[in-house]
Amino acid sequence: MRVSSELQLTTTLEPRGPAAAIVLTDEQVAGLGGGKKAFPVRVTIGSVTVEGRVARMGSENLVGLSRERRTALGVETGDTVEVVVAFDGGERTVEVPPDLAEALAAAGVREAFDALAPSHRKEHVRSVTDAKKPETRARRVSAVVTALSG
Repeated sequence: MRVSSELQLTTTLEPRGPAAAIVLTDEQVAGLGGGKKAFPVRVTIGSVTVEGRVARMGSENLVGLSRERRTALGVETGDTVEVVVAFDGGERTVEVPPDLAEALAAAGVREAFDALAPSHRKEHVRSVTDAKKPETRARRVSAVVTALSG
């Protein structure tokens, strides 16, 4: 089987729970991922690219697109789109805001934070950065530290 770092296709975004998904065949996944069944990808529709992941869910290979990703891409469930799905072998980095970084270091849990999967680090950071009030942000920083301290 020919291994490619990118796959171009026209597909309909299928409903899967609260998300939409790009459904890939076993052959497409094998060619794109070099034999891996789950791996990070970059999804490009039009001129916008988002990070994602190919994952096996039941009998299907899916690249899930949350509402946030669909909004960024300007698409919705049911849309037929031209898409490029590319293997993403690069390091997934998450920018940690200074107040969270300081709290993690002070509590001695920065190493535990850095050991988390990129998606989990991103969710912790998002919980902090989405806070609208300073007291909510401080509470969320504390919650992240507490979660990693256990």
